[in-house]
Amino acid sequence: MTPMAGAADVTRRSRRRTAPVTWLVVALACAGQFLVVLDVSVVNVALPSMRADLGLSAPGLQWVVNAYAIAFAGFMLLGGRAGDLYGRKRMFLVGLGLFTLASLGGGLAQDDWQLLLARAIQGLGAAVLAPSTLTILTSAVPEGAARARAIATWTAVGAGGGAAGGLVGGVLVDLLSWRWVLLINVPVGAVVLAGATWFLTESRAGDGRRLDLPGAVLVTAGLATLAYGISQTEAKGWTAATAVPLVAGLALIGLFLAAEARTAAPLMPLGLLRLRAVSSANVAMFLCGSAMFCMWYFMTLYTQNVLGYTPLEAGLALVPSSLAVVLGSKLAPRCMRAIGARHVAALGTLVAAVGFGWQSTMSATGGYLTAIMFPGILMMLGAGLTATPLAALATSGAAAGEAGLVSGLVNTSRTMGGSLGLAVFSTIAATRSAGSGTPEALTEGYALAFRVGAGVLVAGVALMWVWLPRRAAVPKNN
Repeated sequence: MTPMAGAADVTRRSRRRTAPVTWLVVALACAGQFLVVLDVSVVNVALPSMRADLGLSAPGLQWVVNAYAIAFAGFMLLGGRAGDLYGRKRMFLVGLGLFTLASLGGGLAQDDWQLLLARAIQGLGAAVLAPSTLTILTSAVPEGAARARAIATWTAVGAGGGAAGGLVGGVLVDLLSWRWVLLINVPVGAVVLAGATWFLTESRAGDGRRLDLPGAVLVTAGLATLAYGISQTEAKGWTAATAVPLVAGLALIGLFLAAEARTAAPLMPLGLLRLRAVSSANVAMFLCGSAMFCMWYFMTLYTQNVLGYTPLEAGLALVPSSLAVVLGSKLAPRCMRAIGARHVAALGTLVAAVGFGWQSTMSATGGYLTAIMFPGILMMLGAGLTATPLAALATSGAAAGEAGLVSGLVNTSRTMGGSLGLAVFSTIAATRSAGSGTPEALTEGYALAFRVGAGVLVAGVALMWVWLPRRAAVPKNN
């Protein structure tokens, strides 16, 4: 073999290896994103089974969801900055390892506090993992049509993870037990960890700035304390026992804002909020998230605790709603080109408000079509239509180099709004039910929560109409 022929053979072998490895990197990044999004929703159908097995209280039940969401939201921006400074592959592995170990701990939990601790650690792992998935993907695929397809796949996998949560959780709880909604992450996480260790390459964009760990701790502690205080008002009323955590939570959030204004490398640059597009879109996302995040929680409890569905039946019942989110997300860019981002965001929120209003007419003997499917489709179609234009409006108000940070802020606002919203709406529902576990009393509580949620969304529509900018850059790819 001549040297030239040998070199040609090496080149051909290298090319044969490069193509599959590139798409394996995409698959690994998408798998990490799928796990993170799936775990936001997969536990919902398992909540009644968790409560029966571990003796969770009603506030404890909401913390199974909130412990994950608050840790995820509070540390997400920190996770993105850590990936820039210390390496995206390293943070992918650290985050996924932490997430997988916490899933094992949650699945083996014997007491309620063990489950809640595991869920919080899961959220922390997800916050470290999630920001690296998209950066790893875009680093592996060159600009152009291939990268557009890869990003579309990543987006679809994320939406699919949220949509599949109810069905996957229902199957696992019915066929095995509630523990498997967490334990299933262990073998999947191990496989993805092994693949990531072998195939991913390291990349970073460190600029010498330090991590704002105090900021992340302050905002997470503030949100958690505030949510705890809100949830305590149902059991103890407006007393010193509830006033102390409420005041402490607000104080911690105030300290966070003060710290961000003074630090050289803030987790959340407050100067960005002076931009109308950024501030208005984030406030709108916070309001919408506070109501829409609760839909899955209350619908799952309604189907199982009131209508007597099994976990699998509850998961199947919510499949049309899950598909409506994906449909709304796909329709949003087309609608934005036709009528503008501001109008699409307001329209989506209004559609969701109609769905919430319809759902608030539920009864203890409701039929599937009118008490679950149709209002659920409206609520989630509206949610899908709203998210994309709000993100587009927010990023249109910032410099190109800050688009990633602003996108992270929007996601954080949505998750933080959902966490506090769940605490508020759960307290409203529990207060109306007055401690009664009868189907009629539970239905009254859930219905009131949806009624208040409809009011919040209507207020969101008014805010968007007045405050959101009229023009924004429109994404070119669907």
